[in-house]
Amino acid sequence: MKVYETWEGIRNQYANLMVGLGNFDGVHLGHRQLICKMVAAARERKATPAVFTFHPHPLAVLDPEHAPPLLLTPRAKERIMCRLGVEVLLRVPFTAGFARIGPREFIEEVLFRGLGVEAVFVGYNYTFGYRGEGTPELLKEYSHKYGFEVHVVPPVTVDGQVVSSTLIRSLLLAGEVTKAARFMGYYPFVEGQVVTGDRRGATLGFPTANLNPEEGLLIPANGVYSVEVEVDGDRFLGVANIGTKPTFNAKNARPNIEVHLLDFQGDLYGCWILVRFRRRLREERRFASVAELVAQIQKDIHQARMEYGGEQRSYKYK
Repeated sequence: MKVYETWEGIRNQYANLMVGLGNFDGVHLGHRQLICKMVAAARERKATPAVFTFHPHPLAVLDPEHAPPLLLTPRAKERIMCRLGVEVLLRVPFTAGFARIGPREFIEEVLFRGLGVEAVFVGYNYTFGYRGEGTPELLKEYSHKYGFEVHVVPPVTVDGQVVSSTLIRSLLLAGEVTKAARFMGYYPFVEGQVVTGDRRGATLGFPTANLNPEEGLLIPANGVYSVEVEVDGDRFLGVANIGTKPTFNAKNARPNIEVHLLDFQGDLYGCWILVRFRRRLREERRFASVAELVAQIQKDIHQARMEYGGEQRSYKYK
């Protein structure tokens, strides 16, 4: 997959572009339906499947105080889109200047002159251009003038609820990672470099990897989770704690993520790992003694193992 940060000159490199338009934060089931339909149509007509999106999130520029935390880093979004068959990713920097482009100007200058699109695919609630005044209906109106098709993808529902990034964020902030996965199409995850912590886990008999995720990424609610961890192509079961370690720290300590990998031997400092949150086991809480904390950690580990039939699990990622 080729990644560009501009739309200018793209039509000279790709004769037939079919483009999915949107923010695609989370690349959830609704986004996947749009992308998969676009990719299938492009392959059928020997066109190039592409996605046009922005970074950062428009609200991070227009209204920073109300900008939502991201469900995926740009790096993770790129990987998922590549797996779905996207061949060209236009990840355009969103600026205050770009925000002033009107919807009709966007259609003419970006879609027609810059990209020469053969077809565009958008969600049912897609808006674009200055103040979000552009709609799928406007795209259809101008598509006849500029000679491209418009495909509007209806909402995807799960258990009677429309899949949306807003819904997924609310579930993650409540710690409902298993339910969120039903709307995302995959277990929520964070990734980052393992950094040095206070090494207290090792003294308790449960060494942990302290994760340093990217800024602006949504982290599930504080608590203890059963997780699956990827390390250099291997996967391991694990138990993760998100929070402030109240047994040892003050109430206002900065939350962090620490993961104990089951059946793992080795040094993870400096390694890049990916942690998938499968289920919230319990809330984070303060224990009266270290012995009580250790006993609870043993219960957490047992509970995590039971989800996989109690077996040890470490295997090459395929």
